[in-house]
Amino acid sequence: MPQDSMTRSDLVEELAARFGQLTHKDAEYAVKTILDAVGDALVKGHRIEIRGFGSFSVNHRPPRMGRNPRSGEAVAIPEKRVPHFKPGKALREAVDQRTEAAEALPEAPVRRVG
Repeated sequence: MPQDSMTRSDLVEELAARFGQLTHKDAEYAVKTILDAVGDALVKGHRIEIRGFGSFSVNHRPPRMGRNPRSGEAVAIPEKRVPHFKPGKALREAVDQRTEAAEALPEAPVRRVG
């Protein structure tokens, strides 16, 4: 069964597999460095653009009034900044092509034992 998500460890393994000269420890350090740099830039409010992949930015959510679902009481929700990812055109198209290809595949026959 295919895995639905890729973890940091999976990313390290993929990097080490693609670049044979990298040790597992070097690949781990590279992934950590990149993710730390992206996180630090977002904390500072910067935008990160990776051509062909997408851009990371920070969205501002203004304060608003909400409701407590149990009591119905009005609750003030403070403003906050949240990370946002917008995929680039090439990534959107690649994902869309993958979806179309998966839809075009015929269903596998069901094998019954017994």
